[in-house]
Amino acid sequence: MTGISEGESVSLDLLKKKMAEFAKERDWDQFHSPRNLLLALVGEVGELSEIFQWRGEVPKGLPDWKEEEKQHLGEELSDVLLYLVRLSDICGIDLGKAALRKVDLNAIKYPVSKNESSQSH
Repeated sequence: MTGISEGESVSLDLLKKKMAEFAKERDWDQFHSPRNLLLALVGEVGELSEIFQWRGEVPKGLPDWKEEEKQHLGEELSDVLLYLVRLSDICGIDLGKAALRKVDLNAIKYPVSKNESSQSH
């Protein structure tokens, strides 16, 4: 259904294209203003938060989670990603380049220091 083989990477550009086609086919462009997309994104972040709300700290890899729970998490993470990609497209922001720039800015803001290597950010 996706046209992507197992193990193949998915680019932000592919997601952007697929989301644009999806919206156009349904005549949803009229509803995809930056404000509306942002509010939808916030709603999806809320749904993602609900998954973790009463679990306390969760170990990496989610070893105690059932497969259905992991699948549900993947769906909610995907909703957040897809709205973020669509919002960036509608705003004319190259999300990949903006993210790489932000990593570079964070490297300057939080330089590696031998004294701080044990601190988490």
